[in-house]
Amino acid sequence: MLSSGEKKLFLVDAYALIYRAYFAFAKNPRITSRGFDTSAIYGFTNMLLELINNESPTHLGIVFDTPKKTHRHIEYVDYKANRDAMPEGISTAIPYIKQILKAFNIPVLSLDGYEADDVIGTLAKQAENLSFNTYMMTPDKDFAQLVSQNTFMYRPGSRGNPHEIWDVNTVCEKFNIQNVTQVVDFLGMVGDSVDNIPGIPGVGPKTASRLINEYGSIEALYECTDNLQGKLKEKVVNGKEKALLSKSLAKIIIDAPIKLDLEELRVSDPNLIDLKQIFDELEFARIYQRISKKFSDVKPKQIPSSYGGQLDMFSVDPQLTDSIIQKGIKINNKSELKNLLEVLLTKNILSFFLLQEQQKPIGFSIAGDNNYSAYIIFNNNLTLSQTFLELSPLLKRKETLKILYNAKIFKKQLN
Repeated sequence: MLSSGEKKLFLVDAYALIYRAYFAFAKNPRITSRGFDTSAIYGFTNMLLELINNESPTHLGIVFDTPKKTHRHIEYVDYKANRDAMPEGISTAIPYIKQILKAFNIPVLSLDGYEADDVIGTLAKQAENLSFNTYMMTPDKDFAQLVSQNTFMYRPGSRGNPHEIWDVNTVCEKFNIQNVTQVVDFLGMVGDSVDNIPGIPGVGPKTASRLINEYGSIEALYECTDNLQGKLKEKVVNGKEKALLSKSLAKIIIDAPIKLDLEELRVSDPNLIDLKQIFDELEFARIYQRISKKFSDVKPKQIPSSYGGQLDMFSVDPQLTDSIIQKGIKINNKSELKNLLEVLLTKNILSFFLLQEQQKPIGFSIAGDNNYSAYIIFNNNLTLSQTFLELSPLLKRKETLKILYNAKIFKKQLN
């Protein structure tokens, strides 16, 4: 496990890991009783759980490419032109994966006109300025150009091998170069068959490393071609246009128009109700058992209070709607809510819990102490917005300490 800390951001290269998960089951695909291929979903979900369980990120985002063309496609029409069409087992998996991420309260990030690489690069650099340790989770070697003192590559393990963390020293060793800034020169020389980036024809990794160590960069190399001899000189001179183009294509953008939202990326507990519905359809019973055990077996959290005693924030399992409804006073109209407000205004500390089904708020629990709680039931006569309007005197009262369970969900509902 990585070192613990309050600022540990993981940015996941979604498609790279979805493809990896799908092909890991190529010889033995996972098929439901209805004949639906869940290989990519199963592999990706397991990867996500291992990440959360083993590395305990404080912040997490999953970054997707979009169908929109980027500057690379405009600059070079053959960019990624040799790629096969997306397998059906992946295209049908994407909607389910995004549903699962939504139920986990993990944001899906993307930006039209930019690749996932650019989004990750931009956010990683912004996080670096905020003293975060950022881990770019991807097997793609292109990300090595972004590695710095606080930004790392997290390469998932495969075939029984453990994951790898690439720091600055590791990158320089892997590419046999002097500093990380030269990674893009290396990529410009050797090209990339996966993305159909040409590089310098006939120049491989060993030659590229040697030229970079001797000249420093592609641009510096072309200022000194008179020093080259024989076939190598011919290859380099004839490949100048392709080399400079390849370096431009391989360079990851770090100033894309997207802003790091730390509150959105903050890791929180999943919505077990939504996850169960999705996993029942996918026949992921064991995965759900693991998640349910991790997030519902936790004992109620006791918050010490300077006002004496302890506040039992939520003496219920968030998964069990009925348990919450059965506790405390039940409120289902404005008149009862007004009466409740008078009582709540006498409390010095309160905890709030918003109950949802299918991402839709259905109720609101308020606890004043271990012996007092109220449950507001939303209906046509009493909505979430009306509830907050009626409770505004309480919410504005500075003398009352207010504790929100999963504040990110509250924020989303109020926007």
